[in-house]
Amino acid sequence: MNESFKHLCGVVLDWAGTTIDFGSRAPASVFQEIFRQRGIAISQAEARGPMGMAKRDHIAAIASTTRIADAWKTTHGHVCSEDDIDAMYRDFLPLQKETLASHCDLIPGIAKMFRDMRECELKIGSSTGYTRELMDVVVPIAREQGYDPDCVLCAEDAPKGRPAPFLLFIAAMRLEIYPMWRIVKVDDTPVGIEAGKNAGCWTVGVTRTGNGVGLSESEFEALSEEEQTAKIQTAGETLLSAGADYTVESAADLMPILREIDARISSGDRPS
Repeated sequence: MNESFKHLCGVVLDWAGTTIDFGSRAPASVFQEIFRQRGIAISQAEARGPMGMAKRDHIAAIASTTRIADAWKTTHGHVCSEDDIDAMYRDFLPLQKETLASHCDLIPGIAKMFRDMRECELKIGSSTGYTRELMDVVVPIAREQGYDPDCVLCAEDAPKGRPAPFLLFIAAMRLEIYPMWRIVKVDDTPVGIEAGKNAGCWTVGVTRTGNGVGLSESEFEALSEEEQTAKIQTAGETLLSAGADYTVESAADLMPILREIDARISSGDRPS
């Protein structure tokens, strides 16, 4: 049986790309579709750039990039307005809901990681850029597969989403944990890591299964070993640049990192 932690009390994990949906495939394809419907072709990289933000903010961030803003003006004769963003967001939600159920598989090893954390008496929270309506699809499917965190916080649960720290503060309240350095934030996006740093948590970035690599498990396995290593390294460098204290290829690999963080706390270390 796993021994309990001395100092760490909880972990707050992201969803797509971190615990479900290997490669965070569901959101990227829908962002591409809503722009395609308006005559603007965007790449996977452009769709993924702001990943981790609340979805309306994500759409606005894509639309504000120089290439896409110019393409929008050329196609529509005016800059992309707040009304245009609202209309895309309205279209995004039903499209995402329609595709979401097929992208809710747990990443391999996550159910075991969840059981191990439970055995160690860690509290387990979660946060996401998805809305509550979307998570009403995700949560029951994840629960059936053995993953059932203590709280699920969504985009509308805080005044601002990531990189603001507010969802983590709410998670700390729900989990009844303080100070914030007793929490580890786990996320596959730079804005998720930034939110953890802004909240005063320890942060762990997820590489291979997340948005930074952006491939399904079968697509990733089809790459050469050199290609796999390069993609993992690039994703890791991005997350470390955002402030991650550690990176792991998968959240299934968390337990040794949590042990190391607990030992560092014992020696007086705190998140920088």
